[in-house]
Amino acid sequence: MIEVVSRPRHPDWIRVRAPIGEKYTHLKGLVRGLQLHTVCESALCPNIGECWGAGTATIMILGDVCTRACRFCAVTTGNPRGVVDTEEPQRVANAIAELELNYVVVTSVDRDDLPDGGAGIFAETIRQIKTKSPRTKVEVLTSDFRGSRSSVQQVVEAKPDVFGQNIETVRRLTHVVRDRRAGYAQTLAVLRMAKELDPTMRTKTSLLVGMGETPDEVIETMRDLRAASVDLLAIGQYLQPTRAKRHVPLVEYVTPEQFACYRAEGMNLGFTYVASGPLVRSSYKAWEAALALNEPITQ
Repeated sequence: MIEVVSRPRHPDWIRVRAPIGEKYTHLKGLVRGLQLHTVCESALCPNIGECWGAGTATIMILGDVCTRACRFCAVTTGNPRGVVDTEEPQRVANAIAELELNYVVVTSVDRDDLPDGGAGIFAETIRQIKTKSPRTKVEVLTSDFRGSRSSVQQVVEAKPDVFGQNIETVRRLTHVVRDRRAGYAQTLAVLRMAKELDPTMRTKTSLLVGMGETPDEVIETMRDLRAASVDLLAIGQYLQPTRAKRHVPLVEYVTPEQFACYRAEGMNLGFTYVASGPLVRSSYKAWEAALALNEPITQ
């Protein structure tokens, strides 16, 4: 179990500006008007001001109620009872076209209540975006679909530019941090599966630190991810959503210097791109990874 004697003091490097600005207000209004959910809001992302102010966002499909209860996450847990909005892919594509986005991340809550885990809606959303915004690069951050190869295949065959599934934490802490239906090995298998189904598909994952892991465990996780041929990695600081007992306590604030070490180690291990820093999240400045891969992305 994770034990913590006292709550660490909030360091200066973890502070963010309050969300303001014309672009932020416009995007917020558009999201509301089109009845879209964003992980930026539901997961209390610390970068919402910066990303929305720049006119970018991570769209969350399949509702805002997750069937799982991971202890690091602020998203509402419950039973969606199989409800699916079949018109959502079209609304998402319309919003992206209206915003004229060059790069978009599409993610979702876990939907264990659906036979395919929501893979069909993911695939249709990708297709709709590429039809209405052919120049837009599409990154998906999916659930693990309980390890279903057919579900992963549905998404891969829709041809996203990046396929992501988050490992979240090191092997030792997985049973403490993540829902029992998730798993370290299961995420590795899904990422490996996506690469096997389409060797040209770029795969991505992210890791939160500050929950009691050691640097050696983080590096071990990086090695496991490279063994699964993962291309892109994001490492960020865990920020406890609330002080409720259901949320994993924050053990430490990892220093910027340690994040820099993780990035250097990741690049040495062969990742094509590593974003590592206190406020980094899986979709934060995702277009930078595309730029690193020599993609013609205009910010």
